[in-house]
Amino acid sequence: MYILLIKQFFRTKTVVLAFGILIVLGILSISTGKQFLNQKQIAIEKTIEQQQKHIETQTTLHKDDLGLLLYYLKFSFIKNINPLAGISIGQSDLNLHIQNVTILNLEGQKYDTDLVNPMRLHVGNLDLSFLIIFLFPLVIIALTFNILSEEEEKGTWKMVTIQGPSTFKFLLVKLSIRLIFIFLVLTLLFLLTKFVLGIPFSMNFLYIISISYLYLLFWFAVCFFVILLRKSSNINALVLLTSWLILVVFLPVLVNNYITNAYPIEDTFAMTIKQRDEYHKKWDTDKKETLEKFYKHYPQFTKYGIKDKGFSWLWYYAMQQMGDDESKLEREAMYLKINKRETLSKAISQFFPPLQVQLSMNEIANTSLSDQVAFLNATTKFHEAIRLQFYPKIFDNLSATAVNWEGYKPEYFKSQNRFSLFKNTIYMVLIILFLTGIAILKNKKYFS
Repeated sequence: MYILLIKQFFRTKTVVLAFGILIVLGILSISTGKQFLNQKQIAIEKTIEQQQKHIETQTTLHKDDLGLLLYYLKFSFIKNINPLAGISIGQSDLNLHIQNVTILNLEGQKYDTDLVNPMRLHVGNLDLSFLIIFLFPLVIIALTFNILSEEEEKGTWKMVTIQGPSTFKFLLVKLSIRLIFIFLVLTLLFLLTKFVLGIPFSMNFLYIISISYLYLLFWFAVCFFVILLRKSSNINALVLLTSWLILVVFLPVLVNNYITNAYPIEDTFAMTIKQRDEYHKKWDTDKKETLEKFYKHYPQFTKYGIKDKGFSWLWYYAMQQMGDDESKLEREAMYLKINKRETLSKAISQFFPPLQVQLSMNEIANTSLSDQVAFLNATTKFHEAIRLQFYPKIFDNLSATAVNWEGYKPEYFKSQNRFSLFKNTIYMVLIILFLTGIAILKNKKYFS
């Protein structure tokens, strides 16, 4: 019987069409991920090469005035791209993974971004996570919505109940064939992804694979539940497509709008304007007042005293520092709200598997918003360390030749992944068990 059902399954045009669509779009999604990773890697390689040339050029032009040199000189802080980002790009195509910063005020430099094609932003990225979350459920629905109702509508179900040893086993066999088919297609795509994107067999890769299979299992549970409502094929298709629309499209948008309104965040452009406004005010502020605030922040520099007249790099860099200091509250408030958004998103998403899978994949691949905030915070520490290295040299009026520029290479940010598979999948497992259990209990009398 099993062999016969397999032959019957693969003879249908729906299976051939589904396989073709999944493979073609799967290859496109993998190539999208590969293109994304290549683009980011090329940018990193160019940054490493250009920083050395940049330092050599600027130190030649401004070797006598260290203060002027550091006005122009930029230092690179790089966030290495996880190969898993090729599976789940998230918003990392918009967020910078390289910060080239001077020791001037930082907030205005953090949020410079790459020029991105607006049409691409509108359409989004066809990565593998998109395929898994959006398209695979539709294929599952197309393959399973009528496995029981079609038998009843054609009048063959009565023959199954009479001749077969167990109608429930017969239904499970038909469903399992479709499940194995979908899992094998996804396995093939993951193998292609592993070799094309150069992903090692790490725990994080296994996490993504596990979550993906569990997510597909969730959709099989939804289909199984609807099938056992014992409605017509048309009703089943309508119910399942409506469920897909609500779970995959409508609810994520609704949740996003709710979280956005719950924790409204000022645009980074507004914060940059605030920082620049505070900095420009210092041109009309008494130098003594600016330096007193600077010495309060850095008491170790009080030995340089206060000069009321004439231009000095001490006052100029103090003014730059105050621009950052006086926008610090706005920055911290924004990051706090971002963290609250992320926390609330994770709490809500536990009950909505599509949203849960997307957030989990982004977290594993280090393409989440919280990971970007961590990178920006690390950039602040990097910038502070560079400032503290050069402030004493500038204030002592040293020349560029007093610094060993060979030691200044791009530095790297290391993402910290604290993903817990159990914590992020427990509710999905419970939902699967609940749907399956209710469907079986309500239909015990129909199966011998």
